[in-house]
Amino acid sequence: MSQEVEYRRGRHVVSAMDVHLVFVTKYRRNVFNDAMLRRCEDIMIEVCDSFEAELREFNGEHDHVHLLIRYPPKVAISKLVNSLKGVSSHYLRKEFTGQVDPAIMHGPFWSPSYLAASCGGAPLTIIKTYIEQQRHPT
Repeated sequence: MSQEVEYRRGRHVVSAMDVHLVFVTKYRRNVFNDAMLRRCEDIMIEVCDSFEAELREFNGEHDHVHLLIRYPPKVAISKLVNSLKGVSSHYLRKEFTGQVDPAIMHGPFWSPSYLAASCGGAPLTIIKTYIEQQRHPT
C-alpha cells in the first residue's frame, strides 16, 4: 500500500509539511451556516496563498472549522493561525453582520485556543526505526 508523497521544492529545501488545524468559535456559539462556511473557505484560501501555503481540505460545522494545510518550512504555524483567524474574523463579521450572534460581534469571533496537529508522511515508529538502522561511521 505505497502512497506517493508530494514534495515542495524550493531553492534550498525539499519539504512535505502538512498541518491539521481546528478553530472553534468563542464560547462554541453556533454561528456558521452553509454560506458562511463557503465564504470562510474562500478567505482561508486567500490567506494561505499569501503565505505560499495551500489549503488542501476545509470543512466545518455550526461552531468550528477544520483545515488541512500544506505549508513551506519558512512559515511559523502561529503566524499562519493568527492571520487565518484575524482575516476571517474581520471579513465574516463585516459580510454577515446580521447573522452573527451579537454576543460574538463585540468580542472575539474565534476562541483564542486552537488545535494544530502535524500529519502526513510515515508513522513515527517507522521513521524512528529508519533512523536507528542508519550505519554509524566507525
